[in-house]
Amino acid sequence: MTKILLDTNAYSRLCSKDERVLNILGNAHIVYMSIFVIAELYIGFRGGKKDRWNREILRKFLSKSHTRILDATEETASIFSEIKLQLKQAGTPIPINDVWIAAHSIETGSVLISFDSHFKVIPGLRLWEYK
Repeated sequence: MTKILLDTNAYSRLCSKDERVLNILGNAHIVYMSIFVIAELYIGFRGGKKDRWNREILRKFLSKSHTRILDATEETASIFSEIKLQLKQAGTPIPINDVWIAAHSIETGSVLISFDSHFKVIPGLRLWEYK
């Protein structure tokens, strides 16, 4: 995998030294972090006792040369709307931030690294198969 996008739970497992995530990261040339993942992480940091420490670890991770932060663009919004409509028509809603994260993954052509199985309902999403 040359391009990956880390979901919130994958980043958390990376911080916990999960071998599966560490191996994927070691093989990636580009690691994308969606602004929506970063927002979810900030929520978790603020709710915990190590907010400043967690932010510093994230800042260091985001500053690595192979890591890119993805902001929402008009293209992201267009892909988001397609996904959201497909999910609504299929009767398979997922959390709204996850729709944005999936849109970023599709937009960049990256493989989404996540432990959430609900991403499997999104057509065209390249999803990592964890074991």
